[in-house]
Amino acid sequence: MNATGLLEVTAVRRVTPGTVRVTFTGSGLRELDAWPDQQLKLLFPPPGRPVRLPSADDDVMRWYQAYLAIPEDERPVMRSYTVRGRDGATIDVDFVLHTGADGPATAWARTASPGDVLGRYGPDAAYRRPVPKADTVLLAGDETALPAIATLLSEVDNAVVFVEIPDAAEEQPLPVHWLHRNGAPHGAKLLDSVRGAELAPGSAAWLAGEAGMVRSLRRHLVRERGFAKSVVEFTGYWRRALTQDDAPTPEDLADAQEKLGG
Repeated sequence: MNATGLLEVTAVRRVTPGTVRVTFTGSGLRELDAWPDQQLKLLFPPPGRPVRLPSADDDVMRWYQAYLAIPEDERPVMRSYTVRGRDGATIDVDFVLHTGADGPATAWARTASPGDVLGRYGPDAAYRRPVPKADTVLLAGDETALPAIATLLSEVDNAVVFVEIPDAAEEQPLPVHWLHRNGAPHGAKLLDSVRGAELAPGSAAWLAGEAGMVRSLRRHLVRERGFAKSVVEFTGYWRRALTQDDAPTPEDLADAQEKLGG
């Protein structure tokens, strides 16, 4: 399928007080292969402007260079999201409405309505990550990891799942251990629960959410539990006090190098 194109909103609904589920349609979606933890780039146009897509083929580097060549006042803001579900020619994407000042994606999601149009790049099979294989798989993350965890649960038989969310109102109908922050520091209850979890030798893990939280979880599993690095799949979806537009921190660069096997 063509890796780039336009998405039109067909439906919007609140699944929890802090999560908006948006249904999109667009050319090529019916032919989209499905896989767990399927990610794509959404392109949000500047206020009052239509979406301008890069003029390039599907090669990711040429496409990204063409994206950067768009004049800044016309260039859409790009953010990564996970496909929560699909039905024929439509896909669902969940948007977490973070507290504090709204970024461009959260601001868009708060007022999204049928007929709104975004751009997309992907999903691209080149970025497909392997589903951890083991007798027991730990899935752990915050509310931003829920779309991926929901899809992974369809593929992982023996999962131990911990999800940290703001409060009980953010629970969704999924077979997971819910951890309510209720004002506690982000990630603290998740780390405590993973530390106390009984995990059989030979277990694997999948971790996602706020980057610092994911880093702490991974260090615990590798350094304290003796997990091999190769069986811990991890992704920092977002960073506190930073956006995807900000330069990577040294920790971000180290994580990226680790993913590349360096």
